[in-house]
Amino acid sequence: MSDAATGPTDAPRYRVAVLPGDGIGPEVTEAACSVVEAAGQRFGFEVTWQRLVVGGAAIDAHGVAMRPEDLLSCEDSDAVLLGAVGGPRWDDPRASVRPEQSLFMLRGGLGLYANLRPVRPLTALMDASPLRRELVADVDMLIVRELTGGIYFGERREATGPPGKREAVDTVPYGEHEIRRVVRLAFELARGRRRLVTSVDKANVLATSRLWRMIATEEAAASVGTRLEHRLVDSCAMSLVTRPADFDVVVTENLFGDILSDEASVLVGSLGMLPSASLGERRTRYGTFGLYEPVHGSAPDIAGQDVANPLGAILSAAMMLRWSFGREDAATAIERAVEAVLDAGYRTADLTDVRRGHDLAETLLGTAGMVTRVIDAVTASTSGRALETVR
Repeated sequence: MSDAATGPTDAPRYRVAVLPGDGIGPEVTEAACSVVEAAGQRFGFEVTWQRLVVGGAAIDAHGVAMRPEDLLSCEDSDAVLLGAVGGPRWDDPRASVRPEQSLFMLRGGLGLYANLRPVRPLTALMDASPLRRELVADVDMLIVRELTGGIYFGERREATGPPGKREAVDTVPYGEHEIRRVVRLAFELARGRRRLVTSVDKANVLATSRLWRMIATEEAAASVGTRLEHRLVDSCAMSLVTRPADFDVVVTENLFGDILSDEASVLVGSLGMLPSASLGERRTRYGTFGLYEPVHGSAPDIAGQDVANPLGAILSAAMMLRWSFGREDAATAIERAVEAVLDAGYRTADLTDVRRGHDLAETLLGTAGMVTRVIDAVTASTSGRALETVR
């Protein structure tokens, strides 16, 4: 694929830093770029892609998880598209350099404080969830995870002492500003949805959670017409699989959000289907600067085999078009195209166990085949649901 999409010379041109990463990351990011370029052809915009090395690939090439100059290139772009990082090759817990360090560099260096993970099961995949169809049919939630504070950024002491007496320490720091801005964002998002915010904490045990609950209550008082409920994280984890349709916007701290959002992936049937956006406060010429990535990991065991599900990355790119470029038209077309392809019965390997009423030989697609079907649906009609085209 070329470094720039073709199109009208006077078309808007967006600059995207692409971080393929490790494992299946390069495959799914290329898939997302191809679909965005197809949308650009249809809706009259261009994209310039700058591909950079991060994660394990960067450790192999440069000895660090991400170079400072590559972080600056990301900062100079309009948005960032990330694949996934990590894998067994770099999974030594004693190593001083690890692929995941690139994620912390990106979040901290780019000022990304809120991770948005929409969870909405698609009609064609209702039977993909291990939960009963009636439990997931009405699910439409948005998980908002704080990214810059908490235990991942606190002071730590690695294990010390002789065997049998070793100790390690992690701390959980949170400041009022970190909590207030992400909770305030959650209320802003809820006003465009069902106007319910669920704030998740562990206020019966943790001092930081008691501060979190206090600030959430203050923000609720200033948000007229939007309801707030507090839930303890253990109770929330249970309700996510027993009454998932009760939730609208869920806002929580870094560690809890990491765990709960992965738990919520079972509602849509596959981790490969979930997109995400990490947003900051900076505005570009077109919208809010952000980093976009599928929720799944690098899956090195299937890398290079043309079997990875690219839909999470493609839907992440749709979020990028909506949030960072203000292209609701193209974002909606991509989302409808994904639904059309799934409605037509096409599946990647991770979704074949929920296929209903279709010939596996005709409907099982590899990564490239799924991308082709989605592109066909994006470009076929204004509705994005060109079933005869994708069949």
